[in-house]
Amino acid sequence: MRLKRHGSLEHSESSHGIDLAPMLDFVLNLLIFFIITAVFVKEFGLQVNRPGGQVQASAGAGEGSIAIRILSGGEVFVDDRIVDARAVSANVERIHAVSPSKGVLIIAEQEAPTGVLVQVVDQIHLGGVYDITFATGR
Repeated sequence: MRLKRHGSLEHSESSHGIDLAPMLDFVLNLLIFFIITAVFVKEFGLQVNRPGGQVQASAGAGEGSIAIRILSGGEVFVDDRIVDARAVSANVERIHAVSPSKGVLIIAEQEAPTGVLVQVVDQIHLGGVYDITFATGR
């Protein structure tokens, strides 16, 4: 090792830095670990107010759901049968007893009375179902 003299201090020409290769290997291993163990959540969503009154629900609703439709006049349909809003609880309870994994899809027209919608949601809760998805229709 050769020393240079600057004034009264001596300096070494070779540097003693930190070797970053092991740290970079460690960070790369952490990155790979997090990518492999990451949980990818499939999010469900709805497209609302489509032109022409189309109702498009994503993968979370449809065949695996109990369909309840609320028309602008306040009429309530459970699986394409007209029912009184106060009888929704019994219908949902009956369908839910047959297949407990089903949720409820409420398709309310844009002009549907809000009071009827709230009453239907209350009846669904009384029927024992809390998995409710909303959509709009015309």
